[in-house]
Amino acid sequence: MPLTLLFDLDDTLLDTNIEAFVPAYFQALSGHLAPYASAEVLLPALLAATRLMMDSEDPARTLQEVFEEDFYRRIAIPKRDLIGVLDDFYDNVFPGIGAKTNRRPEAGPMIEWALAKGYRVAIATDPLFPRKATHHRLRWAGLDPAQFEIVSTFEDFHFSKTHTAYYAEMLGQLGWHDGPVLMIGNDVERDLIPAHRLGLKTYFIDGDSASSPGFEAGRGKLADLRPWLESIDLSTLEPSFKSPAAVLAIMQSTPAVLKKISSSLTQEEWRCEPSRDDWALNEIVCHLRDTEREIHALQLKLMLERADAFIPRPDTGVWASERDYLHEDGAVALNEFLAARLENLALIKNADEAVWSRRARHAIFGPTNFLEVAGFIAEHDRLHIQQAWATLNSLRSGRVESGEGVL
Repeated sequence: MPLTLLFDLDDTLLDTNIEAFVPAYFQALSGHLAPYASAEVLLPALLAATRLMMDSEDPARTLQEVFEEDFYRRIAIPKRDLIGVLDDFYDNVFPGIGAKTNRRPEAGPMIEWALAKGYRVAIATDPLFPRKATHHRLRWAGLDPAQFEIVSTFEDFHFSKTHTAYYAEMLGQLGWHDGPVLMIGNDVERDLIPAHRLGLKTYFIDGDSASSPGFEAGRGKLADLRPWLESIDLSTLEPSFKSPAAVLAIMQSTPAVLKKISSSLTQEEWRCEPSRDDWALNEIVCHLRDTEREIHALQLKLMLERADAFIPRPDTGVWASERDYLHEDGAVALNEFLAARLENLALIKNADEAVWSRRARHAIFGPTNFLEVAGFIAEHDRLHIQQAWATLNSLRSGRVESGEGVL
């Protein structure tokens, strides 16, 4: 599988003086909205809603939903009254703040080289900005948003970059393809540590020895990245998702990923089977829901209750036909899967940390422990997102061939 490169934006591909940029942004936005709310009301509302986005671990709500629910309540103005005003701001005022940034001349050639090599390239910037604002920032860097498979924005993501689940969500939205992955960024707390907790290899841009966390695969200037990649065995960048932090992040991100990738589906598309041997999206989601309710919940509870528990693993292969998943409502089933997953996550998070090493006996795999069984759950998630991604690609191909556009 090709190498996947996740690039931070600010101070990685674009020189951004955050201390100057953020106040300028807030000041410009406050001025544009002055006819509707005073700065004394608006700025505290912006800061409070932004903090909520940064803290959110809710796979049911995008960061946009988290922000808007709090922000509009605080300023006591309905969202519908400001949509046009905000569009005007991001179309006509926000671009002027680009003067606070500077291009890195090596950014464009680096991205063009990576794409020419057939690498998968995504922009892993903190998704605290709307899509329009983030696309402007990419253009300030001399880049085209259309070059990238994913650009993380608050409309599409459920976690900020301080959460390991953000990186799991990013890879999930990319289809959880196998192969080497590298996160490239300059911020230890947002770019390196959370990605490392997921099991990704990292490259520290502009980092020196004093600020190095000590685990990055490489370190240097952006201009050093290409020769470094050309000099190493890319197989050394294969991720490992075996730690408790990685398992929890994958489990937390899976409902969020499924919500995103299925958000534009019609009822007919939920039920579309690419071939006789493939599952439709609603069959996949119903399978995940029932497995979460009837198998994963039981397994987790047994292991939490006592050591050396016997862990059953019933055959679920016949459920799709026996339970007629094809004719269920996929969106409803997805919400039911989300509720079941949140219950199981709460069980794990409320347990003592020592439980991860608790031994058990698995019906299929024999002697095991809590971490390994939880890892099976995360791997099960990844496999079915890969399956869902293949189904969606089939739907996309069908739409293109019929002239209907893409999902």
